[in-house]
Amino acid sequence: MSRSRKYGQNGKTFHVPYSKGTDSTDRKNWDYWRNIIEGVPEGEQSWKTLDLESGQMTEVASVAQPPIENLIFTEKLDGQGNCFNQHGLFARSHGAPSELPWDETLRQKWSLIKNDLAGLDLEIFGENMYACHSIEYLKLKHDYYVFAARIKDKWLSWEQVKEYSYLFDFPTVPEIHTYPSSKFKNQEELQKHVESLMGQQSVLGSIDFHSKEFDQMEGVVFRNTEEFHVNNFVHNVFKIVRPSHVKTDEHWIKSWKPAFKKWQLDAFLGTETYSNEDARQAIIELSKQRR
Repeated sequence: MSRSRKYGQNGKTFHVPYSKGTDSTDRKNWDYWRNIIEGVPEGEQSWKTLDLESGQMTEVASVAQPPIENLIFTEKLDGQGNCFNQHGLFARSHGAPSELPWDETLRQKWSLIKNDLAGLDLEIFGENMYACHSIEYLKLKHDYYVFAARIKDKWLSWEQVKEYSYLFDFPTVPEIHTYPSSKFKNQEELQKHVESLMGQQSVLGSIDFHSKEFDQMEGVVFRNTEEFHVNNFVHNVFKIVRPSHVKTDEHWIKSWKPAFKKWQLDAFLGTETYSNEDARQAIIELSKQRR
């Protein structure tokens, strides 16, 4: 039986209605604005999920929650979602620990922190950036960037996420800013703001993996800054992803390449300070050697 629970109703973060980067496996939260300004009524939504103790599918329902006061906007990085908990390192399937080759460095990390995770009953969720996907990054310093953390039936506040990330020596995904939800008078204002963020480059510097031309960030995730019940994930975390954000196909798995870290670019360029264009040219040259 599964020893790890994923995070959305279908194991994914729900998209906002105007997110253009969805596929047949994605879901949208059409009521996200109402969830922000009105909160969540008791039992508003129910679905079946796997109970970890019994191994059986059980019915769960949303719990009552007040309106969201503050939203933290973060960048959605182009990586693979991984979860650390006391039972192992989990990737796309949460039915069994990952044995994927690009998860090797994270498995080594798990062996060092598994007892601490067990003592805290803590699960850490983040993006594994070890392998390149559709975007290459110019300022990548780590293999793993945390975006959420959970203890039992509570998703932790963003401040707690940062505290535990620091404790376990992980960075968090890039923060863009935090705003009170009252800043946005209506859904249209929030949509305009989020879409304006989408047109920017990654905070870490972003280029297309194939063309090596500058590219926009993959997406934006915005969430309640406070903690909330596990059943209410889809009512508190929202994402928007660029159209056709997956520009690679399944073949990347057969010929995957490790991402260049900033220290490698530092060594190649002979300095720790340089422009994004210099970093882009360095990756172009290093990619020739990598082949």
